[in-house]
Amino acid sequence: MSEKETAKWYVVHTYSGYENKVKANLEKIIENRNLQDKILQIVVPTEKVTEIKDGKKKVVERKIFPGYVLVKMIMTDETWYVVRNTRGVTGFVGPGSKPVPLTDAEVRALGIKDVSTAVDLNVKDTVRVVSGPFENFIGVVQEVYPERQKAKVLISMFGRETPVEFDLVQLQKI
Repeated sequence: MSEKETAKWYVVHTYSGYENKVKANLEKIIENRNLQDKILQIVVPTEKVTEIKDGKKKVVERKIFPGYVLVKMIMTDETWYVVRNTRGVTGFVGPGSKPVPLTDAEVRALGIKDVSTAVDLNVKDTVRVVSGPFENFIGVVQEVYPERQKAKVLISMFGRETPVEFDLVQLQKI
């Protein structure tokens, strides 16, 4: 798998109030066109907030970024077209027609829990490091810490096996 085929998070702009409709529409299209391996996750970031209405406390879910949906996908002409032409989508965030993926730090700051990654990785899996100082190193998973979104990987450095802890988002199963 080339770097081009690594799934990244992109920000999609929607009509205000259409975030959940866009998510539902996209999920339907992904299923119909069998794109599960290219468009992996769609998230409408929300937070729980306490509102006081008529003297009563009530916990409600509020969208953190109204008008935006986060999509984890492998960017190809086809996936760009599918997302871009989903009803309710006004476009990708980025200059012109070139969407800019979020950095790992931005994804973590948004509090996105990459649930699919936690399940995907198992002990003894061979993985490639896709970001950070050990980028393109290949190693074998020793331990997985799903609750911390981390894994310990044995990589070969200077002729010896060295255990290194990585964020799950930095690893790609081979």
